[in-house]
Amino acid sequence: MYDAVDGFLGHMKVERGVSPHTLSAYRNDLRQLAGFLTKPSKGRSRRSDWGQVDEQDLTAYVLMLHSSGYSDATRARKVASARSFFGFLHDEGAIPKDPTEYLKSPRLGRSLPSALTIEEMEKLLESPNGSAPEAWRDRAMLELLYACGMRVSELVSLDVDAVDLQEGFVRCFGKGAKERIIPIHPDAVNILNGYINQARPRLASAKSGKALFLNHRGARLTRQGFWLLLKAHAKHASIAAKVSPHTLRHSFATHLLRGGAPLRHVQELLGHASITTTQVYTHLTSEHVRSEYDEAHPRAGAA
Repeated sequence: MYDAVDGFLGHMKVERGVSPHTLSAYRNDLRQLAGFLTKPSKGRSRRSDWGQVDEQDLTAYVLMLHSSGYSDATRARKVASARSFFGFLHDEGAIPKDPTEYLKSPRLGRSLPSALTIEEMEKLLESPNGSAPEAWRDRAMLELLYACGMRVSELVSLDVDAVDLQEGFVRCFGKGAKERIIPIHPDAVNILNGYINQARPRLASAKSGKALFLNHRGARLTRQGFWLLLKAHAKHASIAAKVSPHTLRHSFATHLLRGGAPLRHVQELLGHASITTTQVYTHLTSEHVRSEYDEAHPRAGAA
């Protein structure tokens, strides 16, 4: 059964261009499902072929996930992985029927993105100080994330030639290897220029290659490495809110929309395939509009 999982992963990588992070999630989810199905239990027979799997098997799997304490979001993701996999097998003619057709997924409450205030964002950007190359690097990374709204995976995968300091833009590749070009404001350009020309050469080593952001060993900085740096700077800036790399992306989108940027433009900058993904931010901006209205309208405070 694991051979079919490997075939699906190969298809998703080559034909669909999904990210390594997504591939890893698919692999873990589907291997867990295969392990569950190949072990018999009370009232359920062992399955040795994906064509034998029915809706009852998958319902039992979802119940097992629930009893094991997985969150609604994790269970929903695992169900989505199973749907994609069985849909692939059915399309390929490997199974006669898709058993996930009527499978129910856990209902998720609407999760609004968290965003820092502009004041908190300014404190975070000012946290890296000094003339050490690491401080230059950290300033450049934070400024670039907030200026462009990139995902952290996109940030750490940037090469030096992805940044055009003359024209003021950065070229990155998002989900599905889709390219987008994002403008960079002048302040961020200046900080990046200082990092690339003054600090990066001091961090570089024989293994640096074209990587834009380097760790203390001269290798490309990882997602985990950036997360640790961000956590330290948030603590140094005395930011009480929980800060993750995605917080900067949320802050970028929220502050743009509150500043009057059209939703469609923010969608393009974020690299969302569907505008419905971006629309979650309208709840945050509508709250802001209401607050501004209550303060500005002469009758808003009337009883």
